Amino acid sequence: MPRILVVEDEEPLTLLLRYNLEAEGYSVDTVGRGDDAELRLLEEAPDLLVLDWMLPGLSGIELCRRIRMREATAKLPVIMLTARGEEDERIRGLATGADDYVVKPFSVPELMARVKALLRRTRPEMVADKLAAGDLELDRGTFRVFRGGREIHLGPTEFRLLEFLMRSPGRVFTREQLLNGVWGRDVYVDERTVDVHVGRLRKAINRGRMRDPIRTVRGAGYALNEQFVTT
Repeated sequence: MPRILVVEDEEPLTLLLRYNLEAEGYSVDTVGRGDDAELRLLEEAPDLLVLDWMLPGLSGIELCRRIRMREATAKLPVIMLTARGEEDERIRGLATGADDYVVKPFSVPELMARVKALLRRTRPEMVADKLAAGDLELDRGTFRVFRGGREIHLGPTEFRLLEFLMRSPGRVFTREQLLNGVWGRDVYVDERTVDVHVGRLRKAINRGRMRDPIRTVRGAGYALNEQFVTT
């Protein structure tokens, strides 16, 4: 699931956004202050940021400026929410680095469409129905996985784990990042659980002389090899 961070200090609007974004299939985290959001982004960047202009602690416009200055978040998709509808304010928001600009009050279906369109443009692997890496194919729509043309049956957790790894081939994820990305921040799961499910995933996708596409990085975590083939 694409992970979206909502930075908004109005609680009713935060709840509305969370409900609708989760209904669209996104994993949602929320923060009510700009300075807290900056700390959260330093820990781990989401796949998209919905950012209010006026925030306590640190304004949304300043947070957006700092996001674009950091290499790790320079390309983070940002949709800015604001009550400022004047043309010069919209220009200022976009010039600071926002990818899109939505004026309050707004249509929720329109915002959902903008979120999907921005992810499709900047993170196509997040919204594509099918992912492929090496001889592995994963279909989100039908919940099916194939390797070398042969269907592999996975449990829900192993499917989400493989999907998460296939979205970023080659990238090394720590156990904590895998826990947050696959199980979610609101669920307490011991880090050793990651090792158990990686083991189950390996057993399911590796048969005979097939090369293991999952790489263990000692002291760091796991990664999906950029290139691998059946041997």
